[in-house]
Amino acid sequence: MATISDVAARAGVSTATVSRALNGKSTVDPTLAARVQEAAAELGYHPNGLARNLRRQETAVLALIISDVENPFFTAIARGVEDLAQRSGYSVVLCNSDENEDKERRYIEVALQERVAGVVLSPTGRSTNVEGLRRQGTPLVAVDRPLPAAAGDQVLVDTRHAAAEATRHLLAGGYRRVGCLTGPAGVRTADDRLAGYGDVVGEANVLSRRAEYRAEGARLAALELLDEPSPPDALLVANSTMAIGVLEALAARGLRPGRDVGIVSFDDAPWTTLVDPPLTVVAQPAYEVGRVAAQLLLARIADSGRDATTTTLEARLIERKSSRR
Repeated sequence: MATISDVAARAGVSTATVSRALNGKSTVDPTLAARVQEAAAELGYHPNGLARNLRRQETAVLALIISDVENPFFTAIARGVEDLAQRSGYSVVLCNSDENEDKERRYIEVALQERVAGVVLSPTGRSTNVEGLRRQGTPLVAVDRPLPAAAGDQVLVDTRHAAAEATRHLLAGGYRRVGCLTGPAGVRTADDRLAGYGDVVGEANVLSRRAEYRAEGARLAALELLDEPSPPDALLVANSTMAIGVLEALAARGLRPGRDVGIVSFDDAPWTTLVDPPLTVVAQPAYEVGRVAAQLLLARIADSGRDATTTTLEARLIERKSSRR
């Protein structure tokens, strides 16, 4: 394997000149720089990126820590982050916290140890601790769920408003007893969706259950609601993974979406148009969340003195047959 000394010998220059030329420094004479590039190509020499990054105390790598890699919402965010990062010369390492605070903490520690250039994080909940990133000066952008404003930039979706709109849509469709299945208490998205639903039905008419953002938890919670003496005739579901469990619960009770129980779910997962009837959804701009987050992170890397910002995007209701009688 060729070394920088081999390139220097072939080009007839010092190793310092080789280093400056290969790093694109303008202080190198163009003729010498061309000679160095030619020598490096002939020898098949590639600079040691890890050593260079260690000298700079950073890497051209971004860490993306998401809450659930199985959830299409988060994979779309990941695609948005990666597409923009790649075009800007950064690689992205994907970490799945799996809604687990311990895993999230370990991944944050790894990001610190590896001295990544920046972190995009979907926090697991209120106990998420990013103090280590702040102390080390690692740029941070939170997505989907907020952190304290001082922690960094954040990109959110106004899901409280979207949940209210979805609830009004069900009531306008003739359903009279709308229930809500949402995620764990303390997770901002779960709390906001329940609050938006409650804004419309009123506190006295709230019929809700909480579960993990998983299909099995949602199935059991949906069965509890359906077995109530006065069960709901429609359900607002907090994400597409939970919606799978809800559909299983309806099938177990011999109920059909739309005709028997109206369904609106957050997130326009690919499968939602393939079920019968197709699912009415609240589509969140997940790819755009990721793209904007990467944009903000790269801007923060370039200028760490920028004021922290919060970008709030809108969701949209896509009406299909699961919310029609």
